Amino acid sequence: MKKLLLLFSAVLLSQLLYAQDFPYDSYNLSDLEMKSYEKDKTAHAVVLKEFGKTWISSGDGLPLYHEYHVKIKIFDSKAFDEGNITIPIHKSDNNDFEQVRDVVGVTYYTDEQGNVQRSYLDPKTVVTENRNKYWDLVKFAMPNLRNGCVIEYKYTLQSPYSLTFRDWDFQGTIPKIYSEYEAHIPGVFNFKASLRGFYKLDKNVSEIEHECFSAGGTKCDCSKITYAMKDVPAFVKEDYMTAPKNFLSAINFELNDYINPYNGQKTVKTQTWADIDYNMKHHEEFGVQMRKTSVFKDKLPAITGGATDNLEKAKAIYHYIQSNLKHNRFIGIYSDNGLRKTLDTHSGSTADINLALVTALKAAGIDAEAVLLSTRDHGFISKLYPAIGDFNYVVAKANIGDKSYMLDATDALMPFGLLPEECINDQGRVMSLDKPSYWIDMVAAQKRTRTHIMNLTLQTNGKLTGKLIYYSNGYEALEKRRSIKKFNSIDEYVENLDEKMAKVKISKYDIKNVDSLENSLIESYDVEIDVYNNMDAGRLAFNPYMLHRMTDNPFKLEDRTYPVDMGTATDTRIVLTVTLPEQYTVETAPENKATGLPNQGGRFITSYETNPDGFTFSHIIQLNKPIYSSDEYPYLKEFYNTIIKAEKADIIFKKKS
Repeated sequence: MKKLLLLFSAVLLSQLLYAQDFPYDSYNLSDLEMKSYEKDKTAHAVVLKEFGKTWISSGDGLPLYHEYHVKIKIFDSKAFDEGNITIPIHKSDNNDFEQVRDVVGVTYYTDEQGNVQRSYLDPKTVVTENRNKYWDLVKFAMPNLRNGCVIEYKYTLQSPYSLTFRDWDFQGTIPKIYSEYEAHIPGVFNFKASLRGFYKLDKNVSEIEHECFSAGGTKCDCSKITYAMKDVPAFVKEDYMTAPKNFLSAINFELNDYINPYNGQKTVKTQTWADIDYNMKHHEEFGVQMRKTSVFKDKLPAITGGATDNLEKAKAIYHYIQSNLKHNRFIGIYSDNGLRKTLDTHSGSTADINLALVTALKAAGIDAEAVLLSTRDHGFISKLYPAIGDFNYVVAKANIGDKSYMLDATDALMPFGLLPEECINDQGRVMSLDKPSYWIDMVAAQKRTRTHIMNLTLQTNGKLTGKLIYYSNGYEALEKRRSIKKFNSIDEYVENLDEKMAKVKISKYDIKNVDSLENSLIESYDVEIDVYNNMDAGRLAFNPYMLHRMTDNPFKLEDRTYPVDMGTATDTRIVLTVTLPEQYTVETAPENKATGLPNQGGRFITSYETNPDGFTFSHIIQLNKPIYSSDEYPYLKEFYNTIIKAEKADIIFKKKS
């Protein structure tokens, strides 16, 4: 990914291209008559024009203003969601908050007589919803959406957070014909801007605005920088990826330093990791909580049950925290309730619970640290510019002997030593109270492993009877346990499974280790499967993948510019043994196959063997890497095509003469 580092200095170019907004409440007949977007015929909508402008005002508190204006062509109903607009606005505990104002919108369409009509957004339909204590959502819906219409809306966002300049996404979920962004930055502020993504700017122009800013007796010039891209393709999300914002073409801003216009004092905002270390260690809602080991001193004997081995102690503490503190579904890196209140109420946020875990482990004499990370949907962490805001999740790390165990006690079904898949994202920053912080790879401690053993007999009435045994480990077992726990009982889970499996009737079951989280989850089912209505036929077709068949390739793009990130390696093994009636034999058997990915990235193997009264068929699918690069994408795509093609092949049974 190519990055462009721009320091906002006052540069006057000899030939300037001036950015400007486009007129509101006007239309082109050609836009309404457009039937499709020439450069992407599959698009259901396209951004015709998009303009944004951000500036820091000279008013009280130096508020930041951001104007947004867009015009979108909607080809069909699949893009009607483009008319449902949600604007997140931030708020803080000291009554500082962002606000959206001057919202206007209009929908253009042609009526049955071919006349152009306008429907205007009713300001009363603009609503603000509370999301949580940090965020509100401003929402509105464009009126009279229909196939072929054009929507246009604009608004102004006012923010008290002038040190957080607005980023700009050139790329989105639909293609854009033209996108332009204008930044006005007073000379007392020094921001760095970086271009992210795979597309180059079509315009990047700087000029001076003389004495555009005045506050506290300080006057200064401003830098006006215009960025633009044209013909920007849609960003297509596909399976197995982290946050789209990691790869979208965008301009991001980072404050380096600024001069307070009221007192002339210069403040450097760029932090080092040493700065973050110090701040976090002394933060009331982070490091201070980790020092409260005395809270657990009296509780530890009952929690550890006399265990002397540190690993057994750690497991006992982990399971105590896991079972006694309920997650309130709020994630973050700072404790909301504090350790004592969290223990008293038996409830808390991610930080409340996992910082309690770190503290309890330390109280037991175990070397424990906190790990700050960014979840998969939150994006990658910038290593170049240390910023605590890049992190949104915290877990525990226990160092015992020569091994380290990453722990998250927020999920009652999470085994010791396993993290949620959403935490498997790039690297985390390990925070200790007594040593400098450091990076650690966020990798899965276990694979996603499933083994299916099927022993079946084909009866003369056309039914297969026998036993299915499923062994699940790692993330596969975690997901299965979550599925089971959604129901009031295992009986209800099996009943639901029976209803979902077409032509399969479960007559008996045995499910082991649902609550033994560190053991294999074992499901055993006695089944009867309807296969043939008529056994008098001379030949019968049988698909050995009838219960576990892959029909859709998750990889469909011609090219993928971002990696395939599965989070964890996977291992799938299926062994099917079929006993045939005496009057049938196998006429056409499947070919044994073996194919692999480059650099031992994975393999697909099938094996067929006959036995005196039937056959055994097995297949293995292994993906040995959690992440595959964009260069490996064509091989991975073809690998799945090979599997899908192989799973279409039938075994033919022939009636003996």
